[in-house]
Amino acid sequence: MLARFQLRADRRLGQHFLLDPQLLAKIARAAGDLRGRTVLEVGPGPGGLTRAVLAADAARVIAIERDPRCVAALRELADLAGGRLEVIEADALRCDLAGLGADRVVVVANLPYNIGTALLLRWLDQIERLETLTLMFQREVAERLAAAPGTGTYGRLSVIVQWLCEVQIVMHLPARAFVPPPQVASSVVHLRPRPRPLAPADKPALERVLAAAFGQRRKMLRASLKSLTADPARLLDVAGVPATARAEDIDVVGFCRLAQSYRTLAGGGAVIGSHGTGRRTRSDPPVDESGGVPRRGSGAPGRRSRRNRC
Repeated sequence: MLARFQLRADRRLGQHFLLDPQLLAKIARAAGDLRGRTVLEVGPGPGGLTRAVLAADAARVIAIERDPRCVAALRELADLAGGRLEVIEADALRCDLAGLGADRVVVVANLPYNIGTALLLRWLDQIERLETLTLMFQREVAERLAAAPGTGTYGRLSVIVQWLCEVQIVMHLPARAFVPPPQVASSVVHLRPRPRPLAPADKPALERVLAAAFGQRRKMLRASLKSLTADPARLLDVAGVPATARAEDIDVVGFCRLAQSYRTLAGGGAVIGSHGTGRRTRSDPPVDESGGVPRRGSGAPGRRSRRNRC
């Protein structure tokens, strides 16, 4: 198929294909029991991972691919999928989960590295539509997602993701597993959305606190939070957080208390104890610690192809 459709990886799209059937099957197994479930895949490339997901008896696979060369190849595979696959030619960052025609999805994807973090955060804003996520990231990003307080990799991304999900790194893959090999190692992360967030917090308030605290992570919080409030000592005291602590010393629950205190002292009233419904404004800095790295594709067949539906 690679030869017939001339699917040479395009570095401009950050493509690095994962073709080993055993590794692809292992990733599909890491996603758990897929029988009867709707699976979303982003960046299917020539179809390897999607074959593995189909072999795991997923009821429906929705594959989003922006490379028209790969879409053409996937149309051929669609005829073999028994109506279980749908290929959408679109930019995944422009796709809304609500428009996919499924109440909830399992996400299994060999993510494009350069948009992986942005995609994850976008999906977490619609967390009620997610069952689980099994995603390939640059290893450095995977370690940030799962990082514990007190470590150098613990940061804003760690807090936001762990606030909403249980996070587990399930396997590491060397660069040589891909064609062509990227310049970085990769890891597969399994995320299971929590029934409710780890602690009550308003998401916009939490993001503001994290931006201030980790924006100057070497400083004590009594200094770094001056960019957030004129009276950081009071904010810290109300939250019960030591003024001499640094951002990396505070666990997720501690940051939620800080967000609660910040919103209360700022006159925001009672905080919500859900996943948060506030939309980010222009003054709210995004949570992005990805460090842009290339994308990779794996592969996906599709029942039919719809261009730019999202």
